[in-house]
Amino acid sequence: MQNVAIRGLVPVLATPFTETLDLDRGSLRRLVEFQARSGADGVAIFGMASEAFTLTTAEREAILTDVVAAAGPMPVVAGVGATAIAPALEQLRQLADGGARAAMVLPPFMVKPGPLQLVDFYATLAAEAIRLGVSIMVQDAPGATGVAMTPELIVALSDIDGVDSVKVEAPPTLPKMCAVAAALGDRPMAMLGGQNAQFVLDEYACGAVGTMPACEFTDLLAATLAAWNSGDRAGARESFAHLLPLIVWGLQSGPAWAIHKEVLVRRGIIESAAVRAPAQPIPARMVELLTEVLAPLPLTPASV
Repeated sequence: MQNVAIRGLVPVLATPFTETLDLDRGSLRRLVEFQARSGADGVAIFGMASEAFTLTTAEREAILTDVVAAAGPMPVVAGVGATAIAPALEQLRQLADGGARAAMVLPPFMVKPGPLQLVDFYATLAAEAIRLGVSIMVQDAPGATGVAMTPELIVALSDIDGVDSVKVEAPPTLPKMCAVAAALGDRPMAMLGGQNAQFVLDEYACGAVGTMPACEFTDLLAATLAAWNSGDRAGARESFAHLLPLIVWGLQSGPAWAIHKEVLVRRGIIESAAVRAPAQPIPARMVELLTEVLAPLPLTPASV
């Protein structure tokens, strides 16, 4: 296996559960197949939108096995969210053994590290990743971790062999991404956006080469990005404007996971919108309002 820099549209998969909160592996397979049909360039697991904080080690192994099998040629990115180097290395080895092509690595955050500690952390992981044949993506997500990464620190991380991409999701993402792009200059580090693709077109204009949103509107976003990449910026912005209300809805802290799943249920892709605590189900009134948000969108039922 050779490492690969991740680019393009790489949705972060929800983790489907049954109504009794068991892992729903059938729904997970259909979810991956939907991404492939919709034009995704890869898929990610164990990210912010995946409820990774609720998963057991055995469930992580099952998810990785199923997603790699269903993804076919699409690269799979797997999140590493350990809070120290030893468990982070363990997660890295597990994802490599399971067939993931890249590791999306959060900084350790239980004890807030300084810049030199972060460089050492990523350098240690990258050395092992090179041996394993996977690439390292730095996840700049201070909203979730409380760990801030300056553009200068990201440049230092880009100089580590084996670290070849960064997911910039420090809100507001656009000024941060523009600053990181300027600091990187000609360095080959790939920049991808997060925050549910809220500013994706402008991130692309600032140098991003990919985006990692939630997974329920992949077909619509793929069409928008195709217009953008073909040079039809006006058409892309018009398409994106219709999608933006749903994107913003999916950024609501607390019910976000249930929102993603509710849309997937309505599209016939997964069976249940159940979430595990401390994620929250959608209140009845929000379900009604979500129906209004979805009404203008061509969210045709998925062919499963």
